[in-house]
Amino acid sequence: MSASDNEPGTDEGLSFEEMLATVKDDAPEPHVERTAADLEAVFDVPVRISVVLGRTKMPVSELLKLDTGTVIELDRQVGEAVEIFINERLVARGEIVLVESKLGVTMTEIIKPQ
Repeated sequence: MSASDNEPGTDEGLSFEEMLATVKDDAPEPHVERTAADLEAVFDVPVRISVVLGRTKMPVSELLKLDTGTVIELDRQVGEAVEIFINERLVARGEIVLVESKLGVTMTEIIKPQ
């Protein structure tokens, strides 16, 4: 028997029954109802929210010619849904709205993770 046989965290030297008991101890807990208070610890964590109005591609030579007032054609139509990203992950689609002379976005569809 080696010194590592009795060290915590090693499976060497354990009987089959002891290893099985360890696996059962690691089993997930039964479903517990969660509330908003359970998330209180992360309420102040900042996240980056981005809304993508559309995209386009252009060569660097055209990019260097852009000036104030230049119109860039995007791949979206007026009224088409915009993409809402949180920390660079697509989470929803929405519509652009005007709120007290400022632009905003209303979520119209939440994207489920795959």
